[in-house]
Amino acid sequence: MSRALLLLTCVVSSLAVAAPEHSPRPGGIAVIDLGAADAAPPAVRYGGKPVLVMQEGERWHAVVGIPLDTAPGTLAIEVEGSDNVFDVAAHAYEEQRLTVKNQSYVTPDQAQLDRIGRERRILDAALNSFRDVTVDDLSLIAPVDGRRSSSFGLRRFFNEQPRSPHKGMDIAAGTGTPIAAPLDGIVTATGDFFFNGKTVIVDHGQGFVTLYCHLSEIAVEEGQAVSTGDTIGLVGATGRVTGPHLHFGTYLNGTAVDPAILIAD
Repeated sequence: MSRALLLLTCVVSSLAVAAPEHSPRPGGIAVIDLGAADAAPPAVRYGGKPVLVMQEGERWHAVVGIPLDTAPGTLAIEVEGSDNVFDVAAHAYEEQRLTVKNQSYVTPDQAQLDRIGRERRILDAALNSFRDVTVDDLSLIAPVDGRRSSSFGLRRFFNEQPRSPHKGMDIAAGTGTPIAAPLDGIVTATGDFFFNGKTVIVDHGQGFVTLYCHLSEIAVEEGQAVSTGDTIGLVGATGRVTGPHLHFGTYLNGTAVDPAILIAD
């Protein structure tokens, strides 16, 4: 390795942060101190689901994804049978109105609804996976270079019909742009889905999962290990889209959280 590259690697490593920013809002992340890391990490659950626990310094921390539909107030995580509370602040998301040419993406017929239901089970299984491995760092590199929209959490209207809030970040990029794995992980699902188009899902451990939609090509297979920077696919415009871009989703304990909190640069 050249001296310049070694120095760059050291600088990048020094910028990385283990735990993400404490951002206790709907669609955000609560980082909760669990005490000294002088024994095995405690088991933590929220909403009946296991929660990521990581060590930062000499302390254990729970890293909790907060659902977008969470009302402001005091919530509790279960830490080995006892409750540990945290407060969730209000956060207003804007509206987004989009026009799609194919009306079936707005009002699917019965055959399409059946397909959507089958695909939802596959996606939910991958997004809710919990692989019990040590997680040292949740900071991500950007999967593609491009303008990152602040579209996460937007209340969306397709052809003036209301739909669920947007659960990812849209990154502008041309068709064929390589998509890099933002962190080491295991590919848990790939496929061509009705709404998402060509899709890849990567499991990074302890319920930390990333999602990539609307690809033109998929470059990985289920079960494949990927390292940070590996190409997992190419940007495209498949599924329900208005043009080529990457839909990038980040999930903790099966909950979509704002990717902007986790991208390190």
